[in-house]
Amino acid sequence: QVQLVESGGGSVQPGGSLRLSCSVSEDIGGIYLLGWYRQSPGKEREVVAEADTYGWTDYGAFVKGRFTISRDDTKDSVYLSMNNLDVADTAVYYCRAKPSRLGGSIYWGLGTQVRVLG
Repeated sequence: QVQLVESGGGSVQPGGSLRLSCSVSEDIGGIYLLGWYRQSPGKEREVVAEADTYGWTDYGAFVKGRFTISRDDTKDSVYLSMNNLDVADTAVYYCRAKPSRLGGSIYWGLGTQVRVLG
């Protein structure tokens, strides 16, 4: 069972920056896909960014170059650097792990709140 613990959320002004961290309970070198998702009240959870073990990354269309996902195998952590935040980015941000490329279990953290003050 992979455990994920997010941190780094908070309240910022529009245009501000935050860096989210997700600490993973095991060696992330063995986890195929790590990602960040978000969910706002009344909306479905959506993908923000994903990164696999081979260096591939992908972002939601709304990111538009503002966010960067990174994996640090030495710290068993995945990060999301967010710049130029907008009120529309207000949401709970969740870390997600998909250990196997071929199906299998998916694990979620409990989330961290990001609030961009409007």
